Amino acid sequence: MKIGELADLGSVSTKTIRFYESIGLLPEPERTPSGYRDYDHDTVERLQFIRDAQATGLRLSEIASVLELKEAGQGSCAHTSELLDRHLRELDEQILRLQSARRHLADLAARASGLDPTTCTDPNRCQVITADY
Repeated sequence: MKIGELADLGSVSTKTIRFYESIGLLPEPERTPSGYRDYDHDTVERLQFIRDAQATGLRLSEIASVLELKEAGQGSCAHTSELLDRHLRELDEQILRLQSARRHLADLAARASGLDPTTCTDPNRCQVITADY
């Protein structure tokens, strides 16, 4: 199949496919006598795996590491599990940071609702946001 067909089946752009080839996520395809890329069904499966793995939050380099294990004939489940566990920890840390930022913004919003805008005379700062916050 040609690159446009692969792109449609994989729900990605042809530019994405070329990029994945350039970084080794997709193997270089065979070429037709006229020079067109000629993809097989395995490439569709691999492209769908890449897309699904990205949806879980895995980075392209991490996806490449999983695919390298597969190509070497090794199991990838333990490695993938470690990657997912690390992403879960990172996500939990990010949630904590976001919750803290939300509390800070809620405090500022509460402060803003209690201030008189006519008393804001500083030409360089808004009285809602002070050094205390």
